Amino acid sequence: MFNRSLLFILKNMEQEEIYSKVLRAGRRTYFFDVRATKAGDYYLTITESKKFTNDDGSFHYKKHKIYLYKEDFTEFNTILGEMTDYIINAKGQEVISERHQKDYVKPDHSSGESESKEETSADSFTDVSFDDI
Repeated sequence: MFNRSLLFILKNMEQEEIYSKVLRAGRRTYFFDVRATKAGDYYLTITESKKFTNDDGSFHYKKHKIYLYKEDFTEFNTILGEMTDYIINAKGQEVISERHQKDYVKPDHSSGESESKEETSADSFTDVSFDDI
């Protein structure tokens, strides 16, 4: 009985996942998964998984998930594009929060010299398209 239930669950999970993409971004990983409802329609889940390291060297992940349904795609895509464009136009492509990177070295301001920052180029997130779904 238990094995049959487990097989049923695994089979349904396989049917539920239709299409997936992964975006690795430092300590964060984003999973974009097209899934099927019980009625056979599709929806999108976006999962952010962030890795945390404990003092003893072990680690754990924290996950946050968004469920996005077809009826919301157009407005979601419009607002996402508007918000990402606003941020890029206001602050540019350069990542300001370098201090959160592992290899960050605090600048020594006592000498009066400022260190040059490497410009970090990333693909524009405003290129998100839901047309492929």
